[in-house]
Amino acid sequence: MQGEPDPTDGFTPLRAELIGLAYRMTGSFATAEDIAQDTFLRWNAADRSQIEIPRAWLLKVATRLSLDHLKSARSHREHYVGPWLPEPVLDSEDPPQQAAHEHAQDLSVAFLLTLQRLSPAERAVFILHDLFETPFAEIATLLARSEAACRKLATRARDHLNETAPRQPVTDPEARRIARAFLAASRNGDEATLRNLLAQDVVLHTDGGGIRPAALNPISGAGKVSRFFAGIARKHPAPVPLLHLGRINTLPGYVTLEADGLPQTTALEIRDGLIMRIYIVRNPEKLAGIRARLQ
Repeated sequence: MQGEPDPTDGFTPLRAELIGLAYRMTGSFATAEDIAQDTFLRWNAADRSQIEIPRAWLLKVATRLSLDHLKSARSHREHYVGPWLPEPVLDSEDPPQQAAHEHAQDLSVAFLLTLQRLSPAERAVFILHDLFETPFAEIATLLARSEAACRKLATRARDHLNETAPRQPVTDPEARRIARAFLAASRNGDEATLRNLLAQDVVLHTDGGGIRPAALNPISGAGKVSRFFAGIARKHPAPVPLLHLGRINTLPGYVTLEADGLPQTTALEIRDGLIMRIYIVRNPEKLAGIRARLQ
């Protein structure tokens, strides 16, 4: 109808927030984009003249869709082969809801993994209230719970998430130096250099999703981790192309093109100049977006 407001006018400025919410809820950037699109379809079909606060309405719809997705994905997650890691996001892209508030760390892998260990309700309450400043009264209506119950859910979520409180971030020059040194040492199978780069209690997480070879359990300890990479170097001695060096989910890291012709992301959690956690994503279902962006 002529003169009717364009639905994209009210939706487009909030699309990044919706993707950010859904990404934190599901751990999948591709799923988050789909949820944002489904939210738009509902927005387009709604009687928008009756919606007083578009942002609140859109956040509620995206949250409901995220919760529905988690229910349908529960069985798949329970039978996932090996460690599960969130779909990586390059910081050179437009990240989902680049936070302008104190929660700038909330795209880190450790933070996202902790979110995934919360119940869907705890996750929804924390994300909506603490990250998107939604009042408890609105959240209670959305989840069909009392405000008091929602406050308790938020408190439990915060207690878990405090374990991943941000530490002093490593500077970009130092991050690049360590990332480059780790890439070279791991590809050369240089165990001595790897041991100097790794904290004694380092933990390696590799996500192949049962599609590509990966360790089926986290590997702990500098000795075991360095031997793991030395073993890979012996099997695949040819150098691999470096596609991207920068930050992945706020962490120093890189993207390489592996011997099988598929990309792989490596993100490093660094503390006091040593690598504490290594997150490697090899599952091609989680790398399609990155592959398309880097081609």
